[in-house]
Amino acid sequence: MNKVTLLIITIHLCIGDLLAQVNEKPFVIPQLQEWNGGEGFLTLKNKVSIVFPQEYSEQLAPIARTLANDLQTMFSKASEINTGTPKKGDIFLTLKPGYLLGEEGYKIDIGNYLTLEAPHPQGIFWGTRTLLQLLEQSAALPKGEITDYPKYEVRGFMLDCGRKFFTIDFLRDYVKFMSYYKMNTFQIHLNDNGFKGFFDDDWDKTYAAFRLESETYPGLTAKDGYYTKKEFIDLQKLAEEYGVNIIPEIDAPAHTLAFTHYKPEIGSKEYGMDHLDLFNPETYVFMDGLFREYLEGPEPVFRGKRVHIGTDEYSNKDQQVVEKFRYFTDRYIKLVEEYGKQAVVWGALTHAQGETPVKSENVIMNAWYNGYADPKKMVEAGYDLISIPDRYLYIVPAAGYYYDYLNTKYLYEKWEPVQVGGVRFRDNDPAILGGLFAVWNDHVGNGISHKDVHHRVWPAMQTLAVKMWSGSRDLIPFEEFDKKRETISEAPGVNLSGRVKNSKPGQTVLSKEIARSEDTTALYEIGYNYRVEFDLTLSDNPSGTILFKNKNATVYASDPKTGKLGFERDGYLNTFDYTVPTGQTVKLAIEGDNRETRLFVNGQLQETLKPEAIVKDNGKKMQYIQTLVFPLAEVGKINGEIKNLQVTVL
Repeated sequence: MNKVTLLIITIHLCIGDLLAQVNEKPFVIPQLQEWNGGEGFLTLKNKVSIVFPQEYSEQLAPIARTLANDLQTMFSKASEINTGTPKKGDIFLTLKPGYLLGEEGYKIDIGNYLTLEAPHPQGIFWGTRTLLQLLEQSAALPKGEITDYPKYEVRGFMLDCGRKFFTIDFLRDYVKFMSYYKMNTFQIHLNDNGFKGFFDDDWDKTYAAFRLESETYPGLTAKDGYYTKKEFIDLQKLAEEYGVNIIPEIDAPAHTLAFTHYKPEIGSKEYGMDHLDLFNPETYVFMDGLFREYLEGPEPVFRGKRVHIGTDEYSNKDQQVVEKFRYFTDRYIKLVEEYGKQAVVWGALTHAQGETPVKSENVIMNAWYNGYADPKKMVEAGYDLISIPDRYLYIVPAAGYYYDYLNTKYLYEKWEPVQVGGVRFRDNDPAILGGLFAVWNDHVGNGISHKDVHHRVWPAMQTLAVKMWSGSRDLIPFEEFDKKRETISEAPGVNLSGRVKNSKPGQTVLSKEIARSEDTTALYEIGYNYRVEFDLTLSDNPSGTILFKNKNATVYASDPKTGKLGFERDGYLNTFDYTVPTGQTVKLAIEGDNRETRLFVNGQLQETLKPEAIVKDNGKKMQYIQTLVFPLAEVGKINGEIKNLQVTVL
C-alpha cells in the first residue's frame, strides 16, 4: 500500500468518524442522571420477549408481567416472558447486587437488545417506566447507556380527601400516575373540615368528613364518600407493586370537626370544635381507639412503614394548652411506633414551644411553614424533614390564595427540597429526606371537580418529579421541558385528563353521523379544550333525560332539578338557562376549558358558565367553578335522535 492510498483511507476514516451520529440524551421524566450515547437504534420485535435469569424469577417475574401488560395497553405490542439468555430485539432484566446505585437506581444498555439491570427490584421497575416513556416518543430506541438514580429518597404528593372526596378508582389511578414519574410517596389526608365562616359561623353546620370505614366508631365515617377497609388495603397493595409508599394521615388534634360532630364532648369549647379538648381524658380514649383500629391485627389497614398523626395548626393561646399539645404529639408518635411504624408529623413545635418532651429520634416532620417549625432548629432537635413549603408547593383550587396552579417555571429553575421556605440547607444534607407538594381543598362546596384538581396537579407532578429525582444538574431549559412534557402520557391505561393523544388544535377527533339512543362512541370523554356539537331532535323531553354520560359525568337534555339543559359531575349540578324544545331540530354545541363551559344554540352563544362568586349569609365569598370534561362513553336513552356529532380539540 503506497502513501497516497494510505492517506486517502485515513481521510475517509476520519470523515466517517466525524459523520457518525452519537445519540443525544433522550428525554424522559424525570430526566436521566447519566447518558453515554451510542450510534444507531434498536427496534424491539413485534412480539417482544421479556427475559430474565431463572435465579431471579421470584423478584423479576411480577415486574415482567406488569411491563408486558403495559406494552399491550400502550402500544398493542404482544409480549412473551421467558427465562434464559436474551436474543436480538429482546428486553433482558437482571439483578446486579454489587452495583452501588442504592435501592432505586438502575442501568439500561440499549444495544442489539435492551438490558435493564439494578441491585434491587425497585430499580428494575423504575427502569421499565423509563423504557415505556422512550417508546411513547419513538419505536426506535437510541443506542447508548443509561445510569439513573434519585437524588432524594422521598418524592411525593399529598391529597386532601377530607374536604373533597376522591373515589378509590381515582386514588388507584393516582398510584399508577405517580409511579410513572418515579414519585414514590402518596400522603392521603383522611379527615378535615371546612371553614366555619362559610357555614354561618356555626360549627354544627360546618362540613366535616372522615373518609375511612370505622367499626370501632359506627357512624363516624362520612356518608357522602368513604373508603372501605378492604378498598384501602387493596390500594396500598397496588401501591406496593408500583413502588409507591402510601402514608395515611389522621390529622389531630386540630382539623378534627368530624370527630367532634360524632362525639361532641371531646370538642374544645375554648378553642373551637375543630380542636380536640386535650384536657378531657375521653379525647385520648377516642383517639387511641381510632389509631389502634387501623394498626392492629395480622393484616392492619395501615400497611406501610409510615403513618402520619397530624398535629397541624393547634392553638397556642396559653402555655398550659401548648404543653398538652406537646404531650398529645409525643403520645401518638409512640403509639404508632408500638406497631413498628415510623411516625410522621406536621411541623408545629416552634409554634408550640414548651417543656414537655416530644420524641424526635426516627420521627419525620413535614416542614411546611417556618413560623410553625423552624427547620434548622427541628433538624438540631433530631427530626428528619420532608420539605413541603406552603409558599412554593401548596395548591388550593380557586381559593384566591396560595396557588391555583403552581409556578412550574420557578420550581424547575430555582427550587429543590433543600429549600424549605426561606431556609436553604446544604446540597445533599441527610436531614432533608425529600419533598412533597399538596392539594388542599379548603373551599368546601366550590364546585371543583376531580378533573379540575388533576388539571392542576399534572404539570406540577411532571415538574417536581424532575426536581426530586434529578435535582438541578444538567437539566434542559424550562421552555424545552415544558413543550416536551406534553409528549408523555399520565401512565399506562390512565387518562384522567381526557386527552386525545397526538391531537392538535382544530382537529376533529370524533365524527358520528348518527348517535343512536344508548349507543357507545369511540371516545370515553374529551378534556380541556374542546367543542362538542350535534343536531338534536326530541319528540319529548321528560325530567332527567340524558344526552351523554360516563361514570364521571352526565350531560342532561332536561336536568332532574330544573328541566333545563345541564350537566352533573362530582355531585354538582350545573344548569344553562336554556330549555331544549321538542318537535324541532336544534344545533347545539358545548365548549369547555379549565375555566368555563359555553353553550351555543344554532351557532349563537347562548350562555357561558364562568367562575361565579357565591356570597354566603355572613357576606363571605367563594368562587364556584362550573367546568366539564365532556362525557362521551354512552348516549343516553332519548326519545329522538342525535345527528352529526362532531368532537373537536380547540
